[in-house]
Amino acid sequence: MKLWIKEPLAIFTPGLDASAGLMIENGVIAEILDRPPEHFDECLDASALVVLPGLINGHHHFYQTLTRAVPAAGNQSLFPWLEALYPIWAKLSPDDIFLSTQLAAAELLLSGCTTAVDHHYVFSDELTNATEIQVEAINSLGLRSIFCRGSMSLGQSQGGLPPDRVTQSEADILVHSQKMLEAHHDPSPGAMIQIALAPCSPFSVSKTLMLETAALAAAYGAGLHTHLAETLDENAFCQDLYEQRPLDYLEELGWLGPKTWLAHGIHFNATEMQRLGASGTSITHCPSSNMILGSGICRTLDLMAAGVEIGLGVDGAASNDHSNLILETRQALLLQRLHYGSDRVSIEHALRWATSGGAHAINRPELGQIQVGKQADLAFFKVDGIQHSGHHDPLASLLLSGTDRAEHVLVQGQWRVRDGALTGVDVAALKFDHHQAAKKLMARH
Repeated sequence: MKLWIKEPLAIFTPGLDASAGLMIENGVIAEILDRPPEHFDECLDASALVVLPGLINGHHHFYQTLTRAVPAAGNQSLFPWLEALYPIWAKLSPDDIFLSTQLAAAELLLSGCTTAVDHHYVFSDELTNATEIQVEAINSLGLRSIFCRGSMSLGQSQGGLPPDRVTQSEADILVHSQKMLEAHHDPSPGAMIQIALAPCSPFSVSKTLMLETAALAAAYGAGLHTHLAETLDENAFCQDLYEQRPLDYLEELGWLGPKTWLAHGIHFNATEMQRLGASGTSITHCPSSNMILGSGICRTLDLMAAGVEIGLGVDGAASNDHSNLILETRQALLLQRLHYGSDRVSIEHALRWATSGGAHAINRPELGQIQVGKQADLAFFKVDGIQHSGHHDPLASLLLSGTDRAEHVLVQGQWRVRDGALTGVDVAALKFDHHQAAKKLMARH
């Protein structure tokens, strides 16, 4: 079946003429067209649509959709924010994980996201199988996913932040991590489900677990992910505990390399940026979360100049508090212009971070670009709302005028959003069940 994406209003294909559109076949982009094709089976008239590669969300915590705008965590920086929320998250149930995964995936798809990384690190005696639940929950929505099997082994009794009841023994962590890699990690190009290994932070587990996690990921060709250099408090904590800055500690443990991407990456000095670039390690920029928690500003252009790939992440829905990637792309544009100046940060910068940059950051080069042979993951947006009236550049208006929802979304050549609605998903029922679960979770706390 050949699907012609016909003559888009605008399309993000830097350096390529795609004025007549695209041909999609067998789940990949088969042709980029500068003239109408002679043969096709189906056609989508894109003359009123802006077409982007499917957006890549490089860092998220799906379970946090259940704890948005919690008053006790309001107006807090990262560490007290975590201390307010950990006791609530300790009561998460299997049903909570299923519903929060589906809700977050639905929200992301509706925003034009086609691939998402979720970092789940809250496990307990009542919740040992969160990753299995997430894989089951995502299947009906069709969102490409990298599920990060997170870990925490150092609880409050050992000087850590989380309650002991959401930590696990390091032996249990490694056994379950290997089980998830064997059961669900698909390293092939175009994979719909992958597994990465991801201690919550280098300071929530021991040095031994960091080393063994890296070795296990390497054995299965899987990625490594964690939070790093998010706050000045974190840097100070690491220096007090290990007499090292966070990047020095991570490098000592063999964690730097092209299979690693780090969330936030705010507080690096110039030498550290060069070391990141030389190692091939990537950074996922999370602008809304960093602004809400007052953590600081990731220096994207300096990191890029050092050779570091930059992607975007919406981060946790309790520190953002949404899972909308097209709005996050706008936020990245605005925050980075505030830092560097509007003459240095372009619309194209932001779109690249959300697409090709994000794909390379998570080791998925077959995604994030509209090129022949790449996966047919596409997001289609209208720019005909009242906020766009009077625009003179549809691609620029997409971000500058605040588009917040995709009209259509294609993942691996399959429609997942049509006419602004998810295909095959009762969103009203999902929202109801999810909100009820959120209320019950708070009541348990």
